[in-house]
Amino acid sequence: MTPALALRDVHKSFGATRIIQGVSLEIRRGERHAIIGPNGAGKTTLFNLISGRLPVSSGVIALNGRPIQNRSPQKIRRLGLTRSFQIISFFHRLSVLDNLRCALLWPLGYRVAFWRLLDRERRLNQAAEEWLERLALTARRDVQAGALSYAEQRALEIGLTVAGGAEVVLLDEPTAGMDRGEADRTTALIREITQGKTLVMVEHDMNVVFGLADRISVLVYGHLIASGAPGDVRGDPAVQEAYLGAEAA
Repeated sequence: MTPALALRDVHKSFGATRIIQGVSLEIRRGERHAIIGPNGAGKTTLFNLISGRLPVSSGVIALNGRPIQNRSPQKIRRLGLTRSFQIISFFHRLSVLDNLRCALLWPLGYRVAFWRLLDRERRLNQAAEEWLERLALTARRDVQAGALSYAEQRALEIGLTVAGGAEVVLLDEPTAGMDRGEADRTTALIREITQGKTLVMVEHDMNVVFGLADRISVLVYGHLIASGAPGDVRGDPAVQEAYLGAEAA
């Protein structure tokens, strides 16, 4: 079966500085795949290459067998791949409900129409209300998104990313800055709302990684040093030496 996402000998350099060095990776459809590695390993740069925010220096990135390297983020999004960011990104002055309605416009077939009043669009509003419930934000529907707690903002951003309907979802450190309880709730949310989708995430919390991922890839200074099932990666001496250390035990 054609993989959902395939990288073949991908390189990225900034001048003489090589950041990504020959990464090759296949991610199966419906898989939950974590990319881990120390700070400065190139994980976010790799996400930026996949999602079109940066051009590759060489190599191929394919979405469902179709090359997408060096395409614009908008074109890649419409081909079925979306992502979140380390820094929370949504319309802070809009309500939680309106943020969700914005995310749902394109996948529900709405296009630019200045005469349309969204309050009268029953299908759109019903879908937004369903997402409010899934994200446990119904009680906060009319609150400005910027006034939510940090964990609620993260939940909203993850929801906005997935609600757009893309089949391949990239999450960049979705539990960063959370305490254990918040991270556990966010992990459960990710597991629930990404069912049936292909999930690729960058994450530093090993409890989240080993509790959620079907496979794990380890990136160290731009090189992929291991990729496999969580148990295999946990026991890999090279991974323990390069990154996991005592946490691997």
